[in-house]
Amino acid sequence: MDETRKTTGGTIRGTVADGPDAVASFLGVPYAAAPVGPRRFARPEPTSWDGERDATAPGPTAPQGPTEAPGMPDISPVLGPGWVPGSEYLTVDVRTPDTGGSGGSGLPVMVFVHGGSFTGGSSRASVYDGTQLAREGAVVVVINYRLGAPGFAHIPGVVANRGLLDQIAALRWVHDNAAAFGGDPDRITVFGESAGAISVAALLVAAPPGLVRRAVVQSGGGSHTLVPQQAAVTTVALAEELGVTPAGLLDVPDEGLVAALGRLGQEPPDLRVGGLRDPLMGLGLVGPVIDDDLLERRPVDAVAAGAAAGVDLLAGSNDDEMGLYSVVLGEALGLPGPDEDDLHAAVARLHDDPDAVIAAYRSAGRGSTAAEVHDAVRTDWMFGVPTRRLADAHTGRTWRYAFGWRSPGWDGRLGACHGLELPFVFDVIGRVDTGAFVTVDTEETRALAARMRTAWVAFARGGDPGWPCYTADAPTTQRFDTTDALTDAPDGPEQAVWDGVR
Repeated sequence: MDETRKTTGGTIRGTVADGPDAVASFLGVPYAAAPVGPRRFARPEPTSWDGERDATAPGPTAPQGPTEAPGMPDISPVLGPGWVPGSEYLTVDVRTPDTGGSGGSGLPVMVFVHGGSFTGGSSRASVYDGTQLAREGAVVVVINYRLGAPGFAHIPGVVANRGLLDQIAALRWVHDNAAAFGGDPDRITVFGESAGAISVAALLVAAPPGLVRRAVVQSGGGSHTLVPQQAAVTTVALAEELGVTPAGLLDVPDEGLVAALGRLGQEPPDLRVGGLRDPLMGLGLVGPVIDDDLLERRPVDAVAAGAAAGVDLLAGSNDDEMGLYSVVLGEALGLPGPDEDDLHAAVARLHDDPDAVIAAYRSAGRGSTAAEVHDAVRTDWMFGVPTRRLADAHTGRTWRYAFGWRSPGWDGRLGACHGLELPFVFDVIGRVDTGAFVTVDTEETRALAARMRTAWVAFARGGDPGWPCYTADAPTTQRFDTTDALTDAPDGPEQAVWDGVR
């Protein structure tokens, strides 16, 4: 059955599924004008249309590389199909239980920012189907934004952080149109995973005050922001790869930028400049940058100064984040596991005393082989420690979680890897094959998904996911696993080696 709604841009026509728990869906709805021509590297601008716009099918995606390749595990369920060409890709997908279009339901609104290393991903990823969250009683919006060089490359002469500006424009659109979908514009929760979580941490300080009421940071943090000198390393390397000046990148077609960034990612440039460590740990080339406009300093530092005191925060990470990279992607590419020399060199990029770090992790039982310690150290540096620091820094109400359910995939070596919580949060167990992640459909996994879905919506609804608040002095943390449990010791003693390291 078709359903129409009036938005600030014009009228849209979506669909309503059959059944007692029906959800109305409106897909590919533009929140900003197509970023083409003079708008390609500019601030997003409002858009509108005449007549009734079809919102029954997903729209195009931001320019990006493929998500599937011969011999590679399928990760498209969390990244989407790759580049689906089309100029109008600054869009949102909306799912709401308000199928009658009453506009007065006052439902909480949940806005999801996808991950993908700031170079890939889209709302078309099957894991991001917000139907089950909507059935729990929320309006669910998944946004698309500029990626790669158009979204995040720090290029002379143009505004920085264009992808973040897109996200803010999407949040403004959601605020202005929430009531049309039964949502409460004063109860907007923004949540994201990986690059999306890093974005959410940035939005805590970059979004206009009052636009976001609550935030969920899944496997991210506020410590990953690049300084201009680091961002310039990628810009220069990308320009050299294409044989142009940095300013000349503005004239390179999207196909050329995507291909060149992909080649650059095979041997990432060293972002350790001016005595600074690489906050992206070689896993990313572009991302939010301190620009003295949106971001005057690292988000975690601004949060510590009270910048997001009025925003409720839920933050967490997974036990074995790096399993996705070392087990799935590493083995698919035929990469040998690190030996002791490789481990020492990798830790030396992150810490001035690598021997002490390695010893601390082995003493804490975080691995015996070089590969195991390597994964544990990088899991903490990239995800665990930034999560803790953001939670400790936040001066408002804070909750923390840890995800520990271990996938049986890859002979059990995958663990609770990066992104594995996503099919549980969106509760798509049994309805989507997450390929590389191997989330099995059992009574146990369905129950875990139901618990996480309920907690996320409860947080969006009233600011309480169902367990006590977290503080640095009382670090109560909810562990999600086969059996959930509260812990007051979410971080092992080995993490003390990172104190003072940034």
